[in-house]
Amino acid sequence: MTTPIQLLQENWNHNSFRPLQEEIINAVIENNDTFTLLPTGGGKSICFQIPALLKPGICIVISPLIALMQDQVQHLQQKGIKAIALTSGIKYSELDTLLDNCIYGNYKFLYLSPERLQQDLVKERLKRMNINLIAVDEAHCISQWGNDFRPSYKKIKILREIKPAVPIIALTASATPEVVDDIIKELDLFQPKIFQQSFFRGNLGYMVYHTLDKNDKLIRILKRYQGSSIIYVRNRKSALEISEFLNASGYAATYYHGGVDAKEKTKRFQQWLAEEVSVMVATNAFGMGIDKANVKTIIHYNIPESMESYFQEAGRAGRNGETSYAFLLKNENDILRVQNQFIKVLPDVDFVKLVYRKLSNYFRISYGEGEQSVHGFNFNSFCKTYNLNTLMTYNALQFLDRCSVINFTQRFTKKSAIHITSTGNHLLVYLEQNPHLELITKAILRTYGGVFDEEVKVNLSLIASKVNTTEANVIEVLKKLQDAELLEFQHKLTDADIVFLVPREDDHTINRVKPYIKELRSSKANKVKSMIRFVQNESICRSRQLLAYFGEKDSKDCGICSVCIANKKITIDPKEIRNNIVNLLQERQLSSRDILTQLRCPEEAALEILRELNEHNIIKIDPHNNYQLV
Repeated sequence: MTTPIQLLQENWNHNSFRPLQEEIINAVIENNDTFTLLPTGGGKSICFQIPALLKPGICIVISPLIALMQDQVQHLQQKGIKAIALTSGIKYSELDTLLDNCIYGNYKFLYLSPERLQQDLVKERLKRMNINLIAVDEAHCISQWGNDFRPSYKKIKILREIKPAVPIIALTASATPEVVDDIIKELDLFQPKIFQQSFFRGNLGYMVYHTLDKNDKLIRILKRYQGSSIIYVRNRKSALEISEFLNASGYAATYYHGGVDAKEKTKRFQQWLAEEVSVMVATNAFGMGIDKANVKTIIHYNIPESMESYFQEAGRAGRNGETSYAFLLKNENDILRVQNQFIKVLPDVDFVKLVYRKLSNYFRISYGEGEQSVHGFNFNSFCKTYNLNTLMTYNALQFLDRCSVINFTQRFTKKSAIHITSTGNHLLVYLEQNPHLELITKAILRTYGGVFDEEVKVNLSLIASKVNTTEANVIEVLKKLQDAELLEFQHKLTDADIVFLVPREDDHTINRVKPYIKELRSSKANKVKSMIRFVQNESICRSRQLLAYFGEKDSKDCGICSVCIANKKITIDPKEIRNNIVNLLQERQLSSRDILTQLRCPEEAALEILRELNEHNIIKIDPHNNYQLV
């Protein structure tokens, strides 16, 4: 009989389990309901995949993240393991066939969203499946106090009615004690075996620094702590700008965000894994499936929106056990900026109703229609059409997604298709009269055979590469041919997909989820406030603050965070620092960077005294951001 360790060796090429994995696997094999709380990088998926492979039948995996489902399915398929994911947007007839495959096709894993679980067809087919295990991933979504609460998760317990004897394993990487209790209650876990690994990371120093010049601080961090790094930023523009800044400063960097083409994402990720580039500048889109052990530094360029997000992202450093650092950079404007970006733009119920109604009109969905319809979505165009605040609208779409009214998936796609409506002779005559259009047009004809018969999807970048030109030139040629009424050209840019999960019923739709919208609004605001308190608290060890948030009350000082290091340093006389700053500025005007370089004292202390001297009108800042004596 195959053992768990043999499966681990054969399929994952590991010779030993990570902490608690083997105990969790054995508990599941013994048919116990199980609750698993492992920090990021703890290897949660193996805890349900190995026992499911050892048992006859199929494992049902509930997950809210389409990208995560697809990623896990792909990895299982690469190992020769039959797995399938039923994501939103699948037509009824196709869904029927796929479910039959799960019953008769010897599949081992069926990944479902919680919304899929509510469909009658899915529930009926699940009754006929030989289910060996139910795995609820991202289980914190079931709790109204959890990060990313989803009301649809509360309906997962229907699986208890369908298959009452099948064990359930609930998995999460971030849950407070209140959330843990809620998960166990909501999933109706029977005498569960609870496995909870401490969140303490003895090799990871949490460093929160106040700095006037974040880019300068970035360079100093990367210079001092050389190795692989991730810099988390808030938006796509910052990812590009900071990546360019680092490359200009001599660092091999690239960037990653939701708007990067899928093939390019894979290429950049592989470059970073292979150490071809040392720094990845990314939005929080860069997170899923990262398994790189030697990340030396994680740098948050902006304050994250929750302790859960911060802990998960910071936890990607130092998985090899070596001393590593998670830096968070802040300045005087950051707290106000966080409040403006995360709290003041949380929509109320009326605004969510407005966005839902406008969204339905945007896609011309009639009342009572639209269920399971899929639409490419240009977010900025939508906001501009209806003059909507972008941040509030984004949050409203997130709320609608969390409440299972829509599925809002962010991705950037270019959809291009052509259909030549003229005869071949007519087209050739036109090209003879317009020879500057000939090269690109003939490249299309040689590449795509059916363009005279029907609409055909085309890859514009492929055409451009074949004739050594730009994609913009290809688009220009096709538009000219369309203006000449020789072909039909469809070219759409979308940065998201919208799937309507329920029929359009306007206010009635939103009123059903009104309590959840209010709870989401309150929960998100509280999480931001907890993050702000963490950033502002400079008296308690950073690690202890994090552990206390997640319910570990009796922890000790870590000794390597910014607070612990500051407490270890010998107190420096502020009067001496003031005199040194004044003496430096008597010689010439200096930037804060120049002053910090020449002072032998902690940066925080020097910056505080600079602010104090400025407030007392002893020094001032000139238009070039240099300090000078008044």
